[in-house]
Amino acid sequence: MENLKFENMNLSPEICRAVLDMGFEEATPIQSQAISIIMAGRDVIGQSQTGTGKTAAFGIPCLEQIDAENKKLQAVILCPTRELAIQVSEEFRKLLKYTENIRVLPIYGGQPIDRQIAALKKGAQVIIGTPGRVMDHMRRRTLKMETVKMMVLDEADEMLDMGFREDIETILIKVPEEHQTVMFSATLSPEILSLSKRFLKEPEFIKVVRKELTVPNIEQIYFDVKERTKLDALSRIIDVYDPKLALVFCNTKKRVDEVVELLQGRGYFAEGLHGDLKQVQRDKVMQKFRNGTIEILVATDVAARGIDIDDIDVVFNYDVPQDEEYYVHRIGRTGRAGRTGKAFTFCVGKEIYKLRDIMRYTKTKIVQQKLPTLSDVEEMKTNLFLEKVKSIMEEGHLTKYINLVEKLMQEDYAAIDIAAALLKHNLSDVSVDSIDAIDDINLGGTEIYGGEKMVRLFLNAGKKNKIRIKDIVGAIAGETGVSGKVLGSIDLFDDYAFIDVPSEYVKDIIHGMKNTKIKNKKVNIEMAKKAKNKK
Repeated sequence: MENLKFENMNLSPEICRAVLDMGFEEATPIQSQAISIIMAGRDVIGQSQTGTGKTAAFGIPCLEQIDAENKKLQAVILCPTRELAIQVSEEFRKLLKYTENIRVLPIYGGQPIDRQIAALKKGAQVIIGTPGRVMDHMRRRTLKMETVKMMVLDEADEMLDMGFREDIETILIKVPEEHQTVMFSATLSPEILSLSKRFLKEPEFIKVVRKELTVPNIEQIYFDVKERTKLDALSRIIDVYDPKLALVFCNTKKRVDEVVELLQGRGYFAEGLHGDLKQVQRDKVMQKFRNGTIEILVATDVAARGIDIDDIDVVFNYDVPQDEEYYVHRIGRTGRAGRTGKAFTFCVGKEIYKLRDIMRYTKTKIVQQKLPTLSDVEEMKTNLFLEKVKSIMEEGHLTKYINLVEKLMQEDYAAIDIAAALLKHNLSDVSVDSIDAIDDINLGGTEIYGGEKMVRLFLNAGKKNKIRIKDIVGAIAGETGVSGKVLGSIDLFDDYAFIDVPSEYVKDIIHGMKNTKIKNKKVNIEMAKKAKNKK
């Protein structure tokens, strides 16, 4: 199925304008298939991964069906973690940029319940929450389900893995019989199918078929950066690798324009390519790129589809792509015709989860590397200059300049000092002192798989408290926003448990789990003492 343009999907002008403002030129495969079916009122089971644009796939039809005049609760979106609930609510707010009188409220563990109760009293047509906290509000009658017309289960398989099945069933039972249910899941396990058989009515199955990665000649690398240091990182890598032609991918048209302006301001020959350009303009830009007049082309995924050039040395994912398939298309622009190529991805914070999904589906590793240091840039520029000097000497025709050197030598200067002074003069612009430093860039250098530093935590509850591993994972996800996917091994004993977690999440988990209950047992998590590490 061909991807649809948002303006051709019968959306309200307000939603359509908001989507275009977000910079997306066309719907992803899951959006192209799901939006019209959900808007038609059908129950849906969508098999789709994180990073495929599934939030908009259910968010757009959900918001299109909300009656803004009716202030009562009309839609509930259940998410496995606080982190995802926040992410989904942020996406909904972007979609509502030009729509008035629709209120969306996220509710999740780890946030004071009194504040949530006060917010609920003001009314909300859409609730986005974790199962445990939604159940809590239902028990308190601060959340009344009698008027709900749509239920969405986002990442349903992860919710079931975390032990939320009973909560989900309790919530769905309280929803009026006449309602629409939409379920998105990465896998269609027997448990998912059992749940859908009980609660969904003649659901439409939607599945996005993924393409395999077939670009073995491409070296795939990612750099852990902060959003504000991306441009410095891009400049530095371009300076070190000195590509003949480089292609930089951004997720939105706005971002393309920003990056082009900043690159041009730094003296790079760069131009942009996106959907707002007329065909004549696109052709001009592509001609410049083909003949080398510009060395860096910054583009959106849609605009880059027509690019068929064999000499692209490097592809940059300035933004991690929205869809795994886009990643395959992007990096496939290099390494053509038997050549080798490089693909660099800039990863900011939690985008690491998207990158993991990409690796899973492309069955390949994207290796983390250190950003080139200032010394690396200086060394590269020095080497380039010396190579140029050698080639000038080999070409000859130096009589005029030899005479100048001999004149200086007659003034009692040594030839080696003259050469050194000339090198110093010509290389002064590439010394480390003159290059702006990049602040706060993480220069870690481990691979994603098995490369993370894990820390062991101690939990003061275990099997005797009828606690299961799923309960621990669910509590951590619900109270701290840390996804169960990042946790390492969990060793469960009668009175306690050990949990291995990546070092970067230790503070969040210890702080977030204070005064938390698991199966009515008040628990505490702390750093495991060395003696406790012995099994």
